[in-house]
Amino acid sequence: MDPDPEPNSMIECQKRSGSDKWKAAIEAELRSLCQRGAFGPAVPAPPKVIPVGCRWVFLRKRNEHGEVVRYKARLVAQGFTQRPGIDYDETYSLVMSCITFRYLISMVANLKMQLMDVVTAYLYGLLDSEIYMRVPEGLKIPGPNQNRNMLSVRLQRSLYWLKQSGRMWFHQLSNFLLQRGYINNDDCPCVFIKKSNDGFCVISIYVDDLNIIGTIRDIKEAMAYLKAEFEMKDLGKTKFCLGLQLEHLPKGVFLHQSTYTKRVLKKFNMSKCHPLKTPMVVGSLEADKDPFRPKGDDEEVLGPKVPYLSAIGALMYLANCTRPDIAFVVNLLAR
Repeated sequence: MDPDPEPNSMIECQKRSGSDKWKAAIEAELRSLCQRGAFGPAVPAPPKVIPVGCRWVFLRKRNEHGEVVRYKARLVAQGFTQRPGIDYDETYSLVMSCITFRYLISMVANLKMQLMDVVTAYLYGLLDSEIYMRVPEGLKIPGPNQNRNMLSVRLQRSLYWLKQSGRMWFHQLSNFLLQRGYINNDDCPCVFIKKSNDGFCVISIYVDDLNIIGTIRDIKEAMAYLKAEFEMKDLGKTKFCLGLQLEHLPKGVFLHQSTYTKRVLKKFNMSKCHPLKTPMVVGSLEADKDPFRPKGDDEEVLGPKVPYLSAIGALMYLANCTRPDIAFVVNLLAR
């Protein structure tokens, strides 16, 4: 277990050693919500309207070395309380796949790759349904005698964790890029391409992370009008994205997942294991001694205390992204 897990509530934040940093993060989130006009004034919900719930989520953002670089507080809606056909319709949103990202990285040897992060990206999306939400903790309401439990706020922006939030944000961003002359790629719709007289620019989208690839002039131009439309953070040359670490070398880009691998080993109590060159147990020619044989009738099924499925899932992401050498054994164990 993590010896220092993320706090689950405002009360827990106040008891932590970094309470001042959590407080600043909460205030920054509320300030951002008010500036974006995320919700209207606190009023009683209309008749027959069931307000959705909300909660605070706290996270420490880390860099490619696993070091804490920022404390983040996010007010999210409890989307599981939404009703289909009333509070939302379509929910599917596109994201860039790891395979696409690897292909784009292969282009970077002769070009530049810049990473930008959209601040509170979902709040730019406009809702397609009328949704009310309970008054969040920390938000001031008018009148000292008002009962918070009897009031709600109408959402005017796609708050995080609403069923349709990701879709609304992608729709807003893609429309903006198409208006700027970008072409949506048919094979990967979350990749946008624009050609110039002496170069080109490619913008790949993974939720609120934008990787911009191209010539220096085209990248600067793209960053300029993106910053003019959205509040963004320039994270410099892409070094860490989708759990992949990029080391830019004179002859190319070295791609690895050492931080992710160490985290997986620690999670499954294997951080002190003895490394081997052969990533699997040798099979036996005798059927009853083969460690990869199907479960016998006299053998018990692994219980919930053994996180087998979780371990296989973690290894599958590693095999698909940067470690094809373990692909065979992970495939075998996944059967």
